[in-house]
Amino acid sequence: MNRSVVIYESKYGSTKRYAEWIAQALSCPLFERKKFRLKDLSQYEIIIYGGGLYAGGVSGIKLITQNWDILSGKKIVLFTCGIADPKDPDNISAIRTSLGKVLSKEMMDHLQLFHLRGKLDYSGLNLMHRSMMSMLRKMLLKKEPHTLREEDRLLLDTYGKCIDFTDPKSIQSLVAAVLSTLDSSSHN
Repeated sequence: MNRSVVIYESKYGSTKRYAEWIAQALSCPLFERKKFRLKDLSQYEIIIYGGGLYAGGVSGIKLITQNWDILSGKKIVLFTCGIADPKDPDNISAIRTSLGKVLSKEMMDHLQLFHLRGKLDYSGLNLMHRSMMSMLRKMLLKKEPHTLREEDRLLLDTYGKCIDFTDPKSIQSLVAAVLSTLDSSSHN
């Protein structure tokens, strides 16, 4: 039996796409968070959880925080999915700071974190997320152009359009880390 599982929560589809790619690469089961039975956590050694980034939080992160007593003895891989460029150290720092407000130090130290870049399609956003993007745009437009980061300019240039950064190659380091764990545990 495969000892790893991928569980995800996705509002607009990018996290689901990554979760599918990861599960396929690892030949392991895939579950949407709301369809996963918590009693089944005990069957797996490696739990890979993916959630979208929204206003600094990770959707469905309560799966980890509310079940830490079960999860603390397992290998936990958390991947976030958002529009922020994961190659930018400032973005990674901001994501980790936000996670640190929800996850204990023990959890943060125990988890292996990966950040993947998603898709933004304004036509599919709900009212709240569309409003948040509008406020972000207004904030960016008030800044002096020379102070804008490349990512800020990209958001302004693509506002109201669809921009897709999902890339199956970006899961390679996550998959390699899980395979390494599976290999090392099979030799024990």
